[in-house]
Amino acid sequence: MAMREGEFERILTVLEEADADGTLTAREICDLLEEHDEAFGSAHRVATVLGRRAQSGEVEVIQGQPYRYRVPDRDN
Repeated sequence: MAMREGEFERILTVLEEADADGTLTAREICDLLEEHDEAFGSAHRVATVLGRRAQSGEVEVIQGQPYRYRVPDRDN
C-alpha cells in the first residue's frame, strides 16, 4: 500500500498542536489524531507511516512492547 500524501505531515501537525513531547505509542498518537478530528484509520496505519519515516531518520523508534515513537522537534 502506498503512503498517502500528507499523512506524516498530519501526524506532525497534531503532535505539535497537542504539544506532545517524549515518546508515544501508535495507539496514543491515533487517539490524539481522533481528538483533533483527524480520522486516520488505525494505530497500525500510524505505525506504518512512522516506521517508514524511521528508515530515513525522521522518526526514532524505541523497541519495546509496544513500540514507542519519538518525532524530533522540527524547529531544531
